[in-house]
Order: sequence, then C-alpha cells, then structure tokens
Amino acid sequence: METQSFCSRMKNGEEVDVHLYRSMIGSLMYLTSSRHDIMFVVCACARYQVNPKVSHLHAVKRIFRYLKGQPKLGLWYLKDSLFDLVAYTDSDYAGASLDRKSTTGGCQFLRSRLISWLGV
Repeated sequence: METQSFCSRMKNGEEVDVHLYRSMIGSLMYLTSSRHDIMFVVCACARYQVNPKVSHLHAVKRIFRYLKGQPKLGLWYLKDSLFDLVAYTDSDYAGASLDRKSTTGGCQFLRSRLISWLGV
C-alpha cells in the first residue's frame, strides 16, 4: 500500500457503518500478532475508526483479499509445543561521544523466531 497518498486520498467520501468497520479492524488487529506483514496498513486504517469512509472500507477489504491469497505467511504456533519467549536488551547511558545521548536496543524471540526488535 502506498504510504504517502494513503491518508490524503481518503478524507472525503460517503460514510460507512462504524460498527462494521470497527469489527473488521478488530479482527485484523487480532491477526497482527501472527501476521507482521499487515501491521503497518492495519494501523493506518485503524486511525479512521471514528469516521470511516467508503475508501477506508475498500482498503480494509483489500487487506482481507491479501490475507486470503497468502494464507501460509505469518508465525505459526503449534498447539503442543512450549511457549519459550526470550528477550535481550542492552543500553548505554550517555555513551555517544559527540552529543552524550543514550542508546538502547533489544529483541524478542519466540522459539528461535525473531518477533520484535527495538533500536534507539
């Protein structure tokens, strides 16, 4: 999905049912825990839950079509396997030599799969 024109194109238009739009966004937000490939676009569509337009609904339906076409992507959790979550973090207080800014970073693994990271 285009990042620049996404918000600007969807300001005008006919309104849609708020409850339908919110339930669709809620379902997609639930899926983002195992489908990180849709995280950006779902969060972009979630910004319009107060006053959704037809163009927003079309974008959400496009996400569902993408999910239908790519059913095997994502993180798979087996029912009988252990839920091993391992996290690593590191920080450096005022460690930058030029501006004395602090740095921090970290990553989380679920059964040897990288699921989240941070570097500031």
